Order: sequence, then structure tokens, then C-alpha cells
Amino acid sequence: MDRLSFSLLATLLFAFDLVISLMIWLLVANAILSWLVAFDVINLRNRIVSQIYRMLDALTRPILRPIQRMVPPLGNVDISPLIALLVLMVVRFFVHQLFRY
Repeated sequence: MDRLSFSLLATLLFAFDLVISLMIWLLVANAILSWLVAFDVINLRNRIVSQIYRMLDALTRPILRPIQRMVPPLGNVDISPLIALLVLMVVRFFVHQLFRY
């Protein structure tokens, strides 16, 4: 593999890892914020909190909705963020293993 293609591959792998890491952090933030709202620690009447909540929901909805359609909630607990986190981590691991050599 020549130097240019290796550099391009390294850049693409870095960008992929950055996007996956960002999605993981967004899912964690969305889960924590939804817990805080559910337990009435913060409320959505605050405009800033409401905007953050809607933004996080809009960014994580494309990942969570397909999982929510396949896996029903356990009682009142939605486990789709946990499943999404596991899937993203497994995908990141396999991509890193694929391009390790």
C-alpha cells in the first residue's frame, strides 16, 4: 500500500471513529437528559432545556427509532439506547480490526 492510500485510509478511519464516538456521546447525553426530565429534576418548560432536549432527540432518533420498533420497552424502561450503544461499539471494534493490518 503506498503512502497516499494509507494516509487516505487513516483519515477515513479517523473520521469514522469520530462520527461513531460523537453518536455514542449524543446517545448518552440523550439518555441522561431523558432521565432527568422523567424524574422531574429538570423540566421542559425551561426554553434552553427544551431546545437541547429536542436537538438531542432529533440527532438520536434515526438510530433509536428502528431499534424501538423491533424491541419493545421492558416495563416502562426503554432499552433502545443501550442496544444502540452496544451496536455502535461493536461496529467500531470490527472496523478497527478490519483495518488494523
